[in-house]
Amino acid sequence: MELKKNPEADVHAKSGLFFSIGLMLTLAIVLFAFEYKTYDDANLVDLGQLDDDLEEILDVPLTEQPPPPPPKIQQPEIIEVDDDEEIEEDIEIEFDIDMDEDMVVEDIPFFDDGEKEVADEIFQVVEQQPEPEGGMQAFYQYVQKNMKYPSQARRMGIEGKVFVQFVVNTDGTIQDVEAIKGIGGGCDEEAIRVLKAAPAWKPGKQRGKAVRVRMVIPITFKLG
Repeated sequence: MELKKNPEADVHAKSGLFFSIGLMLTLAIVLFAFEYKTYDDANLVDLGQLDDDLEEILDVPLTEQPPPPPPKIQQPEIIEVDDDEEIEEDIEIEFDIDMDEDMVVEDIPFFDDGEKEVADEIFQVVEQQPEPEGGMQAFYQYVQKNMKYPSQARRMGIEGKVFVQFVVNTDGTIQDVEAIKGIGGGCDEEAIRVLKAAPAWKPGKQRGKAVRVRMVIPITFKLG
């Protein structure tokens, strides 16, 4: 007994086969479209064909501009005048006082408004400085002979210089004696005592006149 083929079943089987084949072709086309790479030749530039149009940069040295010339000095125009030409000009002098031959001119007293030197002024520096009788060597011999080394300074071993300030008056006497820099130990007082008892000095002079002068001298204390 032979089986009869059903045409509808055959068509249905073939349609499924064609659908599968079409689906596979579609997928293949889509994959090919994504994987295929295209290159735009228009945007490519051949770097080897570029021309080197750059100009060489040259080092141009700086030019020094000379300073502007000094302005011209216009010399004054000198006009020569002949020595023989006489200039005549009438000069009128008017006096408010009528003078005659019998008029006597009185002497006008002259008053000296210059500054007067103050007798009590004490100078620091004068033209002729005061000095002891016989000079400074004789004065220091007097100091060495009359000075007594203080016992306290001797015990403590004090040595040094005492600077004594004083004023020499116009008659040569000495006053205002004080120690402006001392060493202590009784040496300052001894230096003042010896100087007050010193003989009168030759006074200092300014413009030939005796003046009062302030002086400073050192007196040395040294253990022998």
